[in-house]
Amino acid sequence: MDFVDESRIYVRAGAGGNGCCSFRREKYIPKGGPDGGDGGKGGDVYIEASPHHHTLLDQKYHPHYRAQRGQHGRGKNCTGKSGDDLVIPVPVGTLVIDEATGDVVADLVRPGQRELLARGGRGGRGNARFATPTRQAPRITEPGQPGEERSFRLVLKLMADVGLVGFPNAGKSTLISRISNARPKIADYPFTTLVPNLGLVRHKNVDFVVADIPGIIEGAHEGAGLGLRFLRHIERTRILCFIVDASPEAAKTPREQLEILTRELHSYSEELARRRRMVVFNKCDVPGAVERAQDAVAFATDAGYPSFAASGLTGEGLETVLDHIARELDEIRYQGRDTQV
Repeated sequence: MDFVDESRIYVRAGAGGNGCCSFRREKYIPKGGPDGGDGGKGGDVYIEASPHHHTLLDQKYHPHYRAQRGQHGRGKNCTGKSGDDLVIPVPVGTLVIDEATGDVVADLVRPGQRELLARGGRGGRGNARFATPTRQAPRITEPGQPGEERSFRLVLKLMADVGLVGFPNAGKSTLISRISNARPKIADYPFTTLVPNLGLVRHKNVDFVVADIPGIIEGAHEGAGLGLRFLRHIERTRILCFIVDASPEAAKTPREQLEILTRELHSYSEELARRRRMVVFNKCDVPGAVERAQDAVAFATDAGYPSFAASGLTGEGLETVLDHIARELDEIRYQGRDTQV
């Protein structure tokens, strides 16, 4: 299934039903008076966060949504049935932005959260509503009002406890496949991962979700390498985990990688730059990698980032990494300092 994290939708609420013009005509009651019923209300359009949806693929290929209109009124004072409401399910973490104003209409961060997008039209009144002592046989009715029509932009920001951030080919996909149930594409070339991957980790009775974010490069905060699309997926994470390639084959030294990643986060969002973070020097199973990372370890220590040497390929050091993540998440949850926005 394709991963789609942005889409546009066009919604139209149902129109109200028309009021009915009718007069009671029964045996022995030739002039029973007006009995036209009101039209039913048009259906509303809602958007709802669903834990069973993980992409905006449906909205990309089916962007038009229309709720049912209300039924027309009928004789014998029968009110038309209201139109059924339409509910659009989207992934948890979806941001809904009004295309006309640019305002954020809804931020769907909780499963089951539902927000109104377009209100259905009111049903028109039947002629029975217009009867007065001086107007006993009105032939006046009202048409149903049209439903609201609006356009929205949907932006998905993944909901995860830990976000893995690093340069292309730093080994993020290998690491997440080792510690979780995620099975991303893994290959020995940059930008193997082009969409975020989520993995569920269970470590010593602690469950948490890890997001493998596609590679960040220098200039990502300005859009380089689709950086803006990738960076927004870590805005809701509680902990940022920098994955640094410590192997001698890496084009940049571990310290250079760490400095660039830190700078990109600060340039993209000061709030994000204050998020809890840690550093994992990956590929430490390669000869010379541990020695190459020493300069970056000192930089991380000075910046106050806990750092760990590990290997996503062999699993070396990952137990210590997971222990630290579990402790940090326990502290965040205990103190109630949930950093998700």
